[in-house]
Amino acid sequence: MSIKPLADRVVAKKDAATSTTTSGILLGEAKEKPTTAVVESVGPDVKAVKKGDHIIYREYSATEVKYDSKDYLIIKEEDILATL
Repeated sequence: MSIKPLADRVVAKKDAATSTTTSGILLGEAKEKPTTAVVESVGPDVKAVKKGDHIIYREYSATEVKYDSKDYLIIKEEDILATL
């Protein structure tokens, strides 16, 4: 990947929203966007996450970017709430 985040930014890819629960119950369409993603690359000032981590981020804080027909998110490290 050639997107290189600067400072405390993280480039991530959205996790696919699950359509069933672990017990097999089908879920309907949710109005809210999924707030989990997988980290693709990190900026030089990021300390808490690394490439490959699954993260939970603030829903509307990410900048959506399309690069080589793939969708990515650019998120500030302070907007990452937790890792999974």
